[in-house]
Amino acid sequence: QVQLEESGGGSVQSGGSLRLSCAASGYTYSPNSMGWFRQAPGKEREGVACIDKSGTTTYADSVKSRFTISQDNAKTIRNLQMNNLKPEDTATYYCAADPFDFCSGSWLSATDGRYHEYWGQGTQVTVSS
Repeated sequence: QVQLEESGGGSVQSGGSLRLSCAASGYTYSPNSMGWFRQAPGKEREGVACIDKSGTTTYADSVKSRFTISQDNAKTIRNLQMNNLKPEDTATYYCAADPFDFCSGSWLSATDGRYHEYWGQGTQVTVSS
């Protein structure tokens, strides 16, 4: 059973930075695509960024030029570097992964939990003004 473990959430002031990590374990073949979604209280879940083993990345318009997703050489840990954070970035961030799918705008738009095979427990990011 594949498990995703997130780390790196916390509280920062506006303009600050945080780095989230998502590590996959319990797999025979590591997931091809992995990404981040977020959900703020009272709002719908939204896709933030994704990456696949080929290195293809996709970002939500709201985080382009501020967030960078990357992966380690083994492609089992995906990181989300978040710079110039804004109060509107405050949310619970969830890591998701799929064994075979590729990162794309469609992947990132599929925010329903049923569309992705694996999900992490979530990590809180709070940005104060």
